[in-house]
Amino acid sequence: MKSSPLIILDGGLATELESRGQDLDDDLWSARLLRDQPDEIVAAHRAFINAGAEVITSASYQATLPGFEKAGITSTEAEDLLRLSIRLAKQAREQAPGVQVAASIGPYGAFLANGAEYTGDYALNQQGLIDFHQRRWQILASERPDIMLCETVPSLPEAMALAQLAVDSSPIPVWISFSCRDGSHISDGTEIQSVIRELRQYDLIEAVGVNCTPPQFLPDLIQRIRSETDKRIIAYPNSGEVFDANSRTWHGARELEDFTTQAAYWRQLGASIIGGCCRVTPAHIASLKSYLH
Repeated sequence: MKSSPLIILDGGLATELESRGQDLDDDLWSARLLRDQPDEIVAAHRAFINAGAEVITSASYQATLPGFEKAGITSTEAEDLLRLSIRLAKQAREQAPGVQVAASIGPYGAFLANGAEYTGDYALNQQGLIDFHQRRWQILASERPDIMLCETVPSLPEAMALAQLAVDSSPIPVWISFSCRDGSHISDGTEIQSVIRELRQYDLIEAVGVNCTPPQFLPDLIQRIRSETDKRIIAYPNSGEVFDANSRTWHGARELEDFTTQAAYWRQLGASIIGGCCRVTPAHIASLKSYLH
C-alpha cells in the first residue's frame, strides 16, 4: 500500500498550559480554562501551530456536561463552553488557515477522573456509553470541526459506542485512538487487532491508532494495526516520562532527539498522523516537523 501523506498533530495541550503557569489540579483539568481563562487556551493552540502542528485538538477532552454540572455550571453554560472549545481552536488558526481543528472527545474514564481511561473499568455497558457521549458529540459536531477525535479510548465497548455515534450523526471524519497497556492490547485487555477488525466496517472512521501510551510500545502496536486495516494510523504517545500518581509528578527522560528518532520509525512502519500526548511540548512538535518533513 502506498504510504499516506504525513500529518503532524499537536502535543499535550495541558502540558503547554501548565508551562504557561496554569494550575490544572482540578477534576475539569484543562477544561476549567474554557470558563476561567479562554485566552490561555488560544495561546497554547498557537504555540503548537507555530511549532508546525497541522492539526490542533480542542480543549474538550475533559469537558463533559455532567462534569461541568458537578462543578456548579448550569447545563446551558456547559453547552456553551463545549461550543467555545471549538471556536477557540478556530480562532487560534485564523492566521494559519491550513491547520485543521479536531474536536477532542475524551473517554468516559476522563469524566470519572480516577484513572479509568487506562483500565476501561466502567460500570456502563455500550448503550450507557452511547447515552453518555451522545449530547456532547452533537454539540461539538454542530460547530463543524474538521475531525471528531476520540482519544485515549480504553475499551472495546466504548470504541463501538463511539463508532455508532459516528454512524448516527453528521458526516464529519472520525479518528479513534486507544490507550494501550502493552505492545498488543488496549487498556481493557482486548487485543488491538480484534478492536481494529471491529472498526473496519465503519467508512467514516478514517484513522485509528494509539495515544497516551509509552512510546516503546508503539512499534508493535503500529504493526499489529497495519496487519488489520488500510485506514490511516495515528501515533501520538506520551513523551516517555512516567507519571507517579502518589506524588502527581512526572519522572524520567523526554529528550527531543530520542522522541524524534522513534517517531521516524513509527512513520516507517506505517503511521501517517504523528504527534504527542502528555508531556509533549511545542519543542517536540517542531523537532518532529523538521525531521519528518
